[in-house]
Amino acid sequence: MLLSLEPRGQESRPMLWLSPLLAAVLTLVSGMLLFTLLGHDPLETLHTLLIAPVSDWYGVSELLLKALPILLCALGLAVAYQARIWNIGAEGQLLIGALAGSAMALQLIDWESRWALAWVVLAGTCAGAAWAGLTAWLRTQFNANEILTSIMLNYIALNLLLFFVHGPLKDPAGFNFPESAMFGDASRLPLVSEDGRLHGGLYLALLALVAVWVLLHKSFLGFQIKVLGLDKRAAGFVGFREKRLVWFALLVSGALAGMAGVGEVAGPIGQLVPQVSPGYGYAAITVAFLGRLNPLGIVAASLLMALLYLGGENAQMNLNLPQAITQLFQGMMLFYLLACDVLILYRPRLKWKWARRQTLAEATI
Repeated sequence: MLLSLEPRGQESRPMLWLSPLLAAVLTLVSGMLLFTLLGHDPLETLHTLLIAPVSDWYGVSELLLKALPILLCALGLAVAYQARIWNIGAEGQLLIGALAGSAMALQLIDWESRWALAWVVLAGTCAGAAWAGLTAWLRTQFNANEILTSIMLNYIALNLLLFFVHGPLKDPAGFNFPESAMFGDASRLPLVSEDGRLHGGLYLALLALVAVWVLLHKSFLGFQIKVLGLDKRAAGFVGFREKRLVWFALLVSGALAGMAGVGEVAGPIGQLVPQVSPGYGYAAITVAFLGRLNPLGIVAASLLMALLYLGGENAQMNLNLPQAITQLFQGMMLFYLLACDVLILYRPRLKWKWARRQTLAEATI
């Protein structure tokens, strides 16, 4: 018996949406096998990883809190990926947004007006867009590959943040810890409720969600972005300006990642620290594809990824599992998603060896 793949002729719409679900199931099955090999009860471990973190309202609020930066980054990546502009730099754009927002917050630390928060969010958002603009400039002016340039800018952004948090922005009264002073109350995002840490960044994320959905599904500019992604030559033939669309997609992508970064420092952290992000920008790449570049799908995928972060922390504390369990699940999910996506354009077929031999024999006779 042989397993082969036959071209479908056109992509399967049902498989387009079933593929992420199949990838999630395969990830869970692989996780259960892994936990069994490590000597843990697989069902108990999965309960600790996926159920226990959201068993009360505080856990749900923490889930939403973790999902916010991932959602913002993934929405921005969806805009770029629709145009086949492979921005891998959301992590760096998030860090630069956090750095610029922190610098602004420290300058306005004595302000009592809510305009301080507006300036902080604006500074972080614009800084993220500007950082993505470097990738757009290199792509449009020198035809540099945006995958390479954006991922290298991540490391530059990280080292810039480390330089400032250990140097110019370091709190002189912070007992030599690498952290800035705490922001003023006017520069902090307000809490949604007193029962958790969920903050006003939720409203920014919902606004971004609606804006991206309208852009991609209801605007002529979104139509141009999709055409550019489907066929660059056709887009040029009908007069769509490629360079302008590249700039627009990358600036939107960077702006949303920068907003995610400033939301972290102005929200739950309240100051600039080296550990602003545990890899939200990289996780957003998986989330964007898991959500099929659709804003609503990205919401569900962001919640799932946030649950993996929460569950990984919970499993580390309660079951003594390594911290890398979160990254392991992320990697397995991306691997299985890419594997299952093959079924969108190909269908599996089982062939029996004896039937093939019989056909060959008849042809010889």
